[in-house]
Amino acid sequence: MNRFIEIAGRIGSQRHLLAIRDGFVAIMPLIIIGSLAVLINNFPPIGPIDFVSWLNSLLGEGNWQLVGGSIWNASFAVLGLLASFTIAYNLAKSYSVDGLSAGLISMASYIMLVPVTEDWGLNFSWLGAQGLFVGIILALVTTELFRLLVNSKLTIKMPEGVPDGVVRSFQALIPAAIILIAVGVFQALITVLSNSNIFEIIFTVIQEPLQGLGNTLPAAVIVSLTNHVLWFFGLHGTNIIGSIIEPLYLPLIEENLNVFSSGVSAFDVPYIVTKPFLDAFVFMGGSGTTIALIIAIFIVIRKYKNHPYRKVAGLSAPASVFNINEPIIFGLPIVLNPVMLIPFILVPTTLTVISYFALSFGLVPKTVAIIPWTTPPILSGYLVTGGSWQGIALQVVNIAIAVLIYIPFVYSGYKAMNKEMEENKDER
Repeated sequence: MNRFIEIAGRIGSQRHLLAIRDGFVAIMPLIIIGSLAVLINNFPPIGPIDFVSWLNSLLGEGNWQLVGGSIWNASFAVLGLLASFTIAYNLAKSYSVDGLSAGLISMASYIMLVPVTEDWGLNFSWLGAQGLFVGIILALVTTELFRLLVNSKLTIKMPEGVPDGVVRSFQALIPAAIILIAVGVFQALITVLSNSNIFEIIFTVIQEPLQGLGNTLPAAVIVSLTNHVLWFFGLHGTNIIGSIIEPLYLPLIEENLNVFSSGVSAFDVPYIVTKPFLDAFVFMGGSGTTIALIIAIFIVIRKYKNHPYRKVAGLSAPASVFNINEPIIFGLPIVLNPVMLIPFILVPTTLTVISYFALSFGLVPKTVAIIPWTTPPILSGYLVTGGSWQGIALQVVNIAIAVLIYIPFVYSGYKAMNKEMEENKDER
């Protein structure tokens, strides 16, 4: 474990990974506020109390959700665009070059690559989390090019006495022109040669290997594994593979629902693997079963309430109860965090196998209901199995297993962070 922590520490101190981490940290306030907006707009009904229907009847259908929708548009809907700026900014600062210019060039390059709608607007499908991978790569590449061009003295020199802001602006002029022309040429070649765009190409490359999945355990494991590998690298795995999961699994839950409505027991409906199966028994608290990670943090770090892990867990817990876990994924972070790679992938894969066999052996009824994805664990287990206590029991067992898997890795990360904090304190 000490060797593992040493290797993880070396990886974690890598310049580009630090820039990515700090870039996500910079947009954490927007992520948290956006999470709360999503939570309020999709608050699930609890028994006879339907919060959404009550507000619709009081204020008009959907009118009260306009505020939350606007907040989402300014946070999650442009997450890729924001990350392209903040990552480039932090990487440039690490090289002691102008971070503001690097961030603006990266953001401009990102906008150049985003497809345009028929009315000449930017396609929001690629501005948000689905465009994160392109945003990260673009930020790193354009900043490296900017650094090389600036250091090569391919810049406009200004005389002494000129304000610093003007000096930096003219210094970035030629590098910015070269980079934007290069990005424009790249975009033109992609469009001409493939009649597509870089976002869709990446989407297709990831999507095609997943074709042909069905109601099998290997299919469920592949979906779960792919989702979490993508999330680890900063991609919104749920959205990226959503176009496959929806057409693949929604017909299955609809068939289960139709059979169940005809009077057949939930134990005897035909299909095991459905979207509610994954949402209710695997993605509890969001991808990675991060509600268990938060519990593990509270167990391991009981005394030090001001520890960074504990602080992030405390801020993330309310949203995680409703399966919104971007705060913990980007705040801990889990993204590109080698200490969390193994449990983040192992936990959902293990729970997929356990849940599949629990339903296959008839210990738990199969899923027969479609519920909002923000429905909290325990309640969701009860509802998707047609009102069965076995669904609740499976969720409790799965969360307990997930907590046990997360605990040693949380402890390792906790010790590594403490060591780093002590070293920083000694240097000061």
